[in-house]
Amino acid sequence: MKKNKLNDSTLALHAGQSPDPTAGARAVPIYQTTSYVFKSAEHAANLFAL
Repeated sequence: MKKNKLNDSTLALHAGQSPDPTAGARAVPIYQTTSYVFKSAEHAANLFAL
């Protein structure tokens, strides 16, 4: 019987993550946010000045 070996990229994303006890999800959740903290108004302007 051949044992499956996980790819390095799979391990980079999922290694060490315990399944969620409620939903059983393996992946780390993604939290969407629209709140940011800036040092000053100038700092914010520089970050988004593209």
